[in-house]
Amino acid sequence: MKNFVQAGSALTIPAPYAVASGEVVLAGNIIGIANGAAASGADVDVTTTGVFALPKVGADAFTLGAPVYFNTTTKLATTTASGNTEIGTAVAAAVAGSATVRVRLKAF
Repeated sequence: MKNFVQAGSALTIPAPYAVASGEVVLAGNIIGIANGAAASGADVDVTTTGVFALPKVGADAFTLGAPVYFNTTTKLATTTASGNTEIGTAVAAAVAGSATVRVRLKAF
């Protein structure tokens, strides 16, 4: 079809803040994972679909299917909704004390 632009599973956008490769990138309603490091305002390629192992708040425990939120200050996944942005769903349980949670990114 002549109006197709791209699949959208990867986008190049201006980094809303300095990011390292593998970090969560939130730009308005766009939720992605940085494919490389970028300074604030520089172009960064982000993957917007898939499952990623993300660092989490150590004390938080996730159950399969639980919503996962992102704290932009600590740059950690959390179970706390208040003041944080929902980024996806836990696709495996993650116990308190574990370092990561596996997250399927939320479609925007």
